[in-house]
Amino acid sequence: MPQHTPDPADVFAWIDAAERAREHAGLVRTLRPRPPVSPLLDLASNDYLGLSRHPETVRGAREAAEGWGAGATGSRLVTGTTELHAELERELAAFCGFEAALVLSSGYAANLAAVTALSDRGTLVVSDAGNHASIVDGCRLSRAETAVVAHADPDAARKALAAHAGRALLVTDSVFSVDGDAAPLGAHAAVCRDVGAALLVDDAHGLGVLGEGGRGALHAAGLAGAPYVVATLTLSKSLGSQGGAVLGPAKVIRHLVNTARTFIFDTGLAPAAAGAALASLRLLRREPERADRARAVADRLYGRLTAAGLTAARPDAAVVSVRAPSAPEALRWAADCREAGLSVGCFRPPSVPDGISRLRLTARADLTGEEIDRAVTTIVATAPAGAAP
Repeated sequence: MPQHTPDPADVFAWIDAAERAREHAGLVRTLRPRPPVSPLLDLASNDYLGLSRHPETVRGAREAAEGWGAGATGSRLVTGTTELHAELERELAAFCGFEAALVLSSGYAANLAAVTALSDRGTLVVSDAGNHASIVDGCRLSRAETAVVAHADPDAARKALAAHAGRALLVTDSVFSVDGDAAPLGAHAAVCRDVGAALLVDDAHGLGVLGEGGRGALHAAGLAGAPYVVATLTLSKSLGSQGGAVLGPAKVIRHLVNTARTFIFDTGLAPAAAGAALASLRLLRREPERADRARAVADRLYGRLTAAGLTAARPDAAVVSVRAPSAPEALRWAADCREAGLSVGCFRPPSVPDGISRLRLTARADLTGEEIDRAVTTIVATAPAGAAP
């Protein structure tokens, strides 16, 4: 009996059903190109310190591109490492309090590199349930046994680690991107010391906001430079550029250079991004008050919004999360804010681990009092009926 040959036009027919399901659930995502200068007040980006357009940051990018060219031209191990990359790595490590650093093309790539290079089939990776998708994907790719434990629960982490006899790694965000809450790093570190595990912390939302002068959450917890601690971070948030980095003991960084696939097989970070990040880092070192200002803005937003009756998570850094009644209403709320001249983030499943949709606000250090007032007024005025308890 002759076999039926499928029509090539039907190969992706399954996508139609998936799209209909997303539309029904209010989970459709779309790209929205922005102009060079947006008329919207920005509380959606991760530009915590307002440095992405700072003249020194832009000049750092421009001078790097003019001096080194538009691209890195190859992987870091071939032609993609410039003197600028090495300079950025030295200054990042010194600023954050670590022995060495390795710069990669993104924070996502940095997490994949760290998790996969520091674990194997005999390793237990204990991962917080609220960790970023890049950590989750790193666990999946690592071939290690992974135990996902309750959010911000050192006792749960201890229980999982104590049941494993071999090499182990506890991995957590320092500040979780959904609600802006901080991990109990001191308690996690005590667990790791007691059981002989390594501690890997993604400090993407801590750098530039927490610690002395913005040196990060690990610096604030007194853990920077500890021999069992490794940090990852991004250059795209507080430093207003692009790229990521892994920081830790020098032998760990040497190990990543030789084993981390997202480092070895990826084109190096563009010189312009490295130059911009280095300029921002030096600016932060001169103006450490920017970190304090970002936290103060977050506290003010939280206080004003909760006083108005909205449900918001108390911020531990610069992320302010405001709960919405449902995914479709969160989407409409964000759209109404945009129509009123305010750009806010909209987090819906699967981006939220608890299934609760939110508006996510970025507390930028360069927001004025008038801009904060305007943002609060807009969010409260456009809130859906079920947003207040």
